[in-house]
Amino acid sequence: MTAARLIACHECDLLQRETALPIAGVARCRRCGAELYRSRPASLDRALALTLAAIVLFIVANTFPVVGLSVNGDLVQTTLFGAVRILYRDGMWPLAGLVFVTTLMMPLLRMLAMTYLLLPLRLRRLPRRPDLGFRILELAAPWGMTEVLILGMLVALVKLAHIATVVTGVAMWAFGAVMLLLAAAASAFDVRDLWARIDAASHARGSGVIAASATTAARAGLLVCHSCGLLSRPAPHAHEGSCPRCGTHLHFRKPASIARTWAFLIAAMILYIPANLLPVMDTSSLFGSEEDTILSGVVYLWTSGARLLACVVFIASIAVPMLKIIAMLFLVSSAQFHSRWLRGWRTRIYRLVEIVGRWSMLDIYVITLLVALVQFSSLATIKAGPAAVAFGAVVVLTMFAAMSFDPRLIWDAVEKDRGQSS
Repeated sequence: MTAARLIACHECDLLQRETALPIAGVARCRRCGAELYRSRPASLDRALALTLAAIVLFIVANTFPVVGLSVNGDLVQTTLFGAVRILYRDGMWPLAGLVFVTTLMMPLLRMLAMTYLLLPLRLRRLPRRPDLGFRILELAAPWGMTEVLILGMLVALVKLAHIATVVTGVAMWAFGAVMLLLAAAASAFDVRDLWARIDAASHARGSGVIAASATTAARAGLLVCHSCGLLSRPAPHAHEGSCPRCGTHLHFRKPASIARTWAFLIAAMILYIPANLLPVMDTSSLFGSEEDTILSGVVYLWTSGARLLACVVFIASIAVPMLKIIAMLFLVSSAQFHSRWLRGWRTRIYRLVEIVGRWSMLDIYVITLLVALVQFSSLATIKAGPAAVAFGAVVVLTMFAAMSFDPRLIWDAVEKDRGQSS
């Protein structure tokens, strides 16, 4: 069995053979149920077309105002970059940096990297340094949060409608279209097809690694690349290496996975307290000043009749961070004690944690728009409170905790038992 026909599950490390799939078919790991790959017809051409359309609309979205607020004939409008600049001006540079990275820089990097890889292939050429472009694409993918931004805009519109007349800008519709196009491009993009074309164009050959009778890549002495999926053998007596195809640094298991996960979780738990107790927004008006916490913002939406949005904000901003911390505590502690209990369920919990973590950024985007638009010095102004920085840090730390945790540790106890029995 050659390495070209051999794959390893990125969640449980089980070695399996590639099989041909029908159109739109999905191959899943027979042990943990993780998705291994899909059959996507004309995947790269569709992904390129969708990405190019998204770039055009992304330029439009950052050229025109997102939304405006009209009070007594006085109109305040802002672009997304303008909102970031106001946060920076008010001294909230950590929050400004976080919003800039997740809504502007990372989505743009993702689109440019996708175009850099796919456009030369469409022109029947080989992209220069495809490994570098691919690593940039993999880096940007989890941090681009356009879909969360759109939901944050909707919540902000509901709150602003109770203050003054809201004028929806062209950029809001453009951002909505960018969100849909990026989601469609990500769904169409096939990593296996990309590297098959690059390998064919560069006349690359398989590594020729022969699979042993071991059940996992680690027991067979193989390193699996979580970026491109290639299996490779490290140098003799080495426990790490670099992917010969995309250059990603490889380990049999993520180094210090449990210790790093604990560190991020403890920091997130500490900051979760001020994030929910301190004011997240300071509102000054003719009637005095008022400080709002995350929970009081949920109550405001509920009492103003926007009950669906109140539930969404409560789930995204209060329930999800707390449940994510609890889930990660359960996963890392059970892995540390080599628990054999409910391995399949624990793997599913890990997948869910990875999916929902980004949605906690919802309140950060709502605050960004409110701060940028409510700037009527004679009537009312809104500024971000200290809880906003703490809450943004909680979101980032819990995402780092999930990235640091190695789900293959959940299944290592099984392999240890098999090794002892043999």
